[in-house]
Amino acid sequence: MGIEIEDKFDVPPDYAIPDLSRVGEVVGPKTHTLVALYYDTPDLRLAAHGVTLRRRRGGDDAGWHLKLPKAKGARQEIHHPLTRSVRVVPDELGELVRAYTRGAPLQAVAELETRRSVTVVRDGERRLVEVADDHVKGTVFGEESRIVRWREVEAELLDGDAQVLAKVGKRLRKAGATPAGASSKLLRLLDVPAPRRAVTEPGSAGEVVVGYLASQVGALLAQDPRVRRAEEDAVHQMRVASRRLRSALKAFKKIVGNTAHVQEELKWLGMVLGEARDLEVIRERFAGELSGLAPELVTGPIRSRLGDGLHGREAEAYGRIREALSGDRYYLLLDALDELTAAPELGKRAAGPAAEELPAVATTNWERVAHRYDAAQEITEPERHETAMHDVRKAAKRARYTAEALQDVLGPGAARLGKLAEGVQDALGEHQDAVVAQETLVKESGAAREAGEDTFTYGVLIGLERTRADRAMEDFPEVWARTSRKVRKALKKLAP
Repeated sequence: MGIEIEDKFDVPPDYAIPDLSRVGEVVGPKTHTLVALYYDTPDLRLAAHGVTLRRRRGGDDAGWHLKLPKAKGARQEIHHPLTRSVRVVPDELGELVRAYTRGAPLQAVAELETRRSVTVVRDGERRLVEVADDHVKGTVFGEESRIVRWREVEAELLDGDAQVLAKVGKRLRKAGATPAGASSKLLRLLDVPAPRRAVTEPGSAGEVVVGYLASQVGALLAQDPRVRRAEEDAVHQMRVASRRLRSALKAFKKIVGNTAHVQEELKWLGMVLGEARDLEVIRERFAGELSGLAPELVTGPIRSRLGDGLHGREAEAYGRIREALSGDRYYLLLDALDELTAAPELGKRAAGPAAEELPAVATTNWERVAHRYDAAQEITEPERHETAMHDVRKAAKRARYTAEALQDVLGPGAARLGKLAEGVQDALGEHQDAVVAQETLVKESGAAREAGEDTFTYGVLIGLERTRADRAMEDFPEVWARTSRKVRKALKKLAP
């Protein structure tokens, strides 16, 4: 897998690559021919989402290439060795695009034959930038088969920095190159259907809310392949996107309505993702605690049980995630999210100006946090009080997500409110994490006891977690009082 950073340019047939020797040592050009078959569903679902899947022959990188939409700020390119078959996409790559194909078959839809001249800009042994001058012949398969020819130039960053790439791009433009009209050769060749867009009034509450929902659907889809590959932080980021979507649908129900079923399905997806994420977090928590104990306090095979044992359960949870992400329920949820952002059921307030309609939503969601906290303070029974405070945390999370969704239109006040709500969430989260850790330790110590293992260290860890939980709850009234004062100032800045 690699991260691809490149600039693409359209050039006339008689274009000449300029002298790049002021940027660095120039090597080349070296010419070779590339033949690439592109695969998609019959209705071009991959291309519509900015995904490219191809089988390439020739050049230095022959094989299967999968280019995915941006995640964590950059596009991913995944390579797979060349296979003999031109009809069957490798299972590993087919799996990674399921969020887009949703069960539809993949087939060859086009071929690109490229005569490529490659020039490399170097600094000693470092290859800074590669400039590819491409003469392209594109063939579209199907009922409307056709051939198209054109020329383009790509400048790809290798071992240089953004400044070097910018210098190369500047020289290419001065010689007559213009920024490419299409983001890829395939999009230039194919008639890709335009994505359906919701019709909203410019500057309206509906425009802001639907735009935010669309951004989170995009974030969820971008994480799907990373989750399937069990990449670092991917499950967390996908779960956050699903939570943000569900929170927004609750908070903005008067802007976008009739979303109860989608909310329930997002809740299901969050639960599917949550098992592996929670195990990962708690395993890392215990590893840190054990490393901080004096050696004489660590007895029995506790490191194995709380390390390898939990890691094994985490791997099983990943298996359940992959199964869920390849099932009809997940595909139907994605279809529903597409429909939600393309043709939402807009309420009366959706047409109103965003700056007038949306401050009240942010205010109401914070008031909901305050109301739950006041209600929790009336409960004296410990277990019920703990449950009520957990509800306060969930309300704070929703208030945070709501404020973050509105900060571009409501400005610093919303951004500040989001940070304050996050502080409440984190403070109560420390208590919740310690409670969950205690429950896990009690369960694991029971299993260890049955296996005849020394359980002394479990008691030590339970004591540490109980202290953390108690301290977090004791400190919270001060956190709440300090936060409430600052929230009042932030809310005043939201007023239209």
